[in-house]
Amino acid sequence: MSRTWRTYAGNQTREISFPLGGIGTGSIGLAGNGRLVDWEIFNAPNKRSFNGYSHFAVKAEADGRLLDARVLNGDFPSPYMGQPLRGGPLHSGYGYGPENNTMAGMPHFRGHTFQGEFPLAKMTFEDTNFPGTVRLQAFNPFIPLNDADSSLPCALFEVRFDNPLAYPVTYTAALTASNPKAGQRIVNRYAKDEAGLHTLKLGSEAHQADDPSYGDISIATDAGEGVSYQEFWYRGGWCDNLEMYWRDFTEAGPFRNRTYASEQAHHPRHKDNGTLAVRITLAPGASERVRFVLGWHYPNVYNSWNPEPEGRTIWRNYYAGQFVDSAAVASYALSQWDRLLAETEKFHEALFGSTLPEEVLEAVSANLSVLKSPTSLRLTDGSFYGFEGCIEDVGSCEGSCTHVWNYAYAMPFLFPALERSMRDLDFKYNARADGSMAFRLMLPLGRDPGPFRACVDGQMGGVIKAYRDWKISGDDVWLRKNWPAIRQSIEYAWSESNPDKWDADRDGVIEGRQHHTLDMELFGPNAWLTGFYLAALKAASEIAAYLGEEALSAEYGELFRRGKAWTDTHLYNGRYYIQSIDLTDRSLLEQFDTGGSLFGDNAVSAYWNDEAGEIKYQIGEGCGIDQLVAQWHANLCGLGEIFDPEQARHALRELYVSNFKAHMRDEANAWRLFALNDEGGLVICSWPEGSLRPAVPLTYASETMTGFEYQAACHMIQEGMLEEGLQIVRAIRDRYDGEKRNPWNEVECGSNYARSMASYSLLLAYSGFSFDMTKGEIGFRPVTMPEGGFRTFWSIDGAWGTFELTAAQGVLRVIGGSLTLKRLGLPETWRLSTVHAAAEGMKVDLMAADLAEPAICGLAFASPLVLTKDQELTWYEV
Repeated sequence: MSRTWRTYAGNQTREISFPLGGIGTGSIGLAGNGRLVDWEIFNAPNKRSFNGYSHFAVKAEADGRLLDARVLNGDFPSPYMGQPLRGGPLHSGYGYGPENNTMAGMPHFRGHTFQGEFPLAKMTFEDTNFPGTVRLQAFNPFIPLNDADSSLPCALFEVRFDNPLAYPVTYTAALTASNPKAGQRIVNRYAKDEAGLHTLKLGSEAHQADDPSYGDISIATDAGEGVSYQEFWYRGGWCDNLEMYWRDFTEAGPFRNRTYASEQAHHPRHKDNGTLAVRITLAPGASERVRFVLGWHYPNVYNSWNPEPEGRTIWRNYYAGQFVDSAAVASYALSQWDRLLAETEKFHEALFGSTLPEEVLEAVSANLSVLKSPTSLRLTDGSFYGFEGCIEDVGSCEGSCTHVWNYAYAMPFLFPALERSMRDLDFKYNARADGSMAFRLMLPLGRDPGPFRACVDGQMGGVIKAYRDWKISGDDVWLRKNWPAIRQSIEYAWSESNPDKWDADRDGVIEGRQHHTLDMELFGPNAWLTGFYLAALKAASEIAAYLGEEALSAEYGELFRRGKAWTDTHLYNGRYYIQSIDLTDRSLLEQFDTGGSLFGDNAVSAYWNDEAGEIKYQIGEGCGIDQLVAQWHANLCGLGEIFDPEQARHALRELYVSNFKAHMRDEANAWRLFALNDEGGLVICSWPEGSLRPAVPLTYASETMTGFEYQAACHMIQEGMLEEGLQIVRAIRDRYDGEKRNPWNEVECGSNYARSMASYSLLLAYSGFSFDMTKGEIGFRPVTMPEGGFRTFWSIDGAWGTFELTAAQGVLRVIGGSLTLKRLGLPETWRLSTVHAAAEGMKVDLMAADLAEPAICGLAFASPLVLTKDQELTWYEV
């Protein structure tokens, strides 16, 4: 199917930084004008950074003379006053103009465009003086379920030349990289291996193998002939290195090598640079591509963001166990290029071939980049660890924070083994003896997480996520291993050791002091956090029954029913769900007036507003964005009803009416400014007309945070409010348009924020995807049926592929992995008595309709059906 990619041009490329890297490896950003920026490859964020003179350049020659030579960049975006540099020289930064390292002062291309559909980026460069359009494609492998090849520490580039002239032209593509380590004992070394791969490795002999500074980068190509290189640029003062490089590059012919011994000193202000170049001659009208890999290898990690008081512990990251150095990374990527690109393109085609609105596909795909950003780490054994996001040079809010990662729905389906590793670490290291769970995992593993109180949404969300991950995988052994911790998490709610008295009277309602993802605490019953508790109770009840613990299942189930009934009756005000609290009742705080808080030594000092005579940071009669978040989780995970369905739909309508702002010009926002001027969004909490707004309301109340917005939008779509949900998604993506903000970096508490991966749930909502691999079941009930039929991407533990449905037929296709099915759920129009199914090369026996228990919509197989890679199941009416 032919599609047109969204194109960013002109000012819309200003903020683009497209992350290129593996899961947990860090990344390098491809800027909107083609620069290599955000060098976040040193086991830490590094926003707004550049690495010396690292860049691509191209030139064209004919008959031994230079036709043109240019840096493969578009115009450098304003402002041109200069940017402050961390640790830069005195005479630099604001007031000195852009740094010459940006290469903005060198000849470059007058016109450029950027097209990005994660995980692929494409650029075009044109200039009247350069013969032909130059195209650049960049990617890092992203292959569902294949977390090894999706975790390569490298960026892969392809430069394509087209010769429009009537005579042969010799083109050169050159990749320059700066050695990240300035100082003595620098080693830049070229090598050609037996397979014909050319590699320039940039490292240092100044560090021991266990030092966090130890490591190297490599640039490499698989071009057979026409390769030249400079291991070192000219060493000198002032701008000697760049002057000499450009002199060398603009001469006709290949580079002549220059080298220095590691013991030779060089100018202390300059990093050493190395260049690898490929020359190809094209006949008139011909095209050819040149491949480059930029790999990195910095194997040693320590906790630099929250140092251990007794001295640092160093551990090795995951990729250190897969590759000995960056040259090995580059060699693997080049040798496997065709397969890695083909499988990545299959994923891209499957995802973007889905018949979802353009804004939805953009939101789903763009936030997958969080997994490839420095927000994400992989520990020595491959387990996944995440920050909430990234500050400029350090992770933002450590510890795979449970109440933030609650919202991240991409990894559970695309890389379910990695997601389960998060549960394993959480239940092993964050579970305390009293049943409470720390919500931040400290590194190195085993480090005391500290005494800070448990949070309701994080702890109960952990139960829901465990249920979901079990249903995605069907892994009973994994479930049984974690069941004691899951059970302990639930029962902490009424434990006498719980100082916050969540459900001290065991009535199924959370009532005490409740820490939550908005960083403070609520006091008194509310639908938001009680909903988490109810969903966790329902999940735990089902798990207990499955494991044969019927009495425990009944106990949890009864608590759920009582709590649900009370919540639907007492926390629904006729329009939406609220928090039940008397804001003037200081005694609510006094009973918890021990133990520290984020602000104040005790509850009274932290929460009592003496001037207003009120409790601060509460919802009260407000309309909160997360009042029904538990139902969103339940819909996605197959848990069923948490809140009364009709009341929930009314509440969603009120949420849209009251909280969606078409623009922010008339809004008073004292908090962080994620939407401005004519930008729209869904605010965290509003107080509709007739309701009482606290003097100091819920934290972040007037902000627009994309993860919360996606959650609410998705829930609206699940409940048939398609236009309202889409309007919210459209408002978000309009804010991330490339000019105002980076389309591949949705922010909250920092960049590359994990909660933004709530956007993946939009794919699940539009497709009506359901799953229960404990029973061998998946299903699809699309909420729309476009003309020509519905198509969607899907992924579950073991397999991924596409699903297509028209009024007359359907196809389930496996593109990767293997899927064992006992039942395929379909919309109500498809019933067993009217359907015939077939799969190439195998017999498909459907269960007789009168034997299906209960009578189902879709296909039930008389014996398990196994579909492997490139196989498909088709069905049609008879």
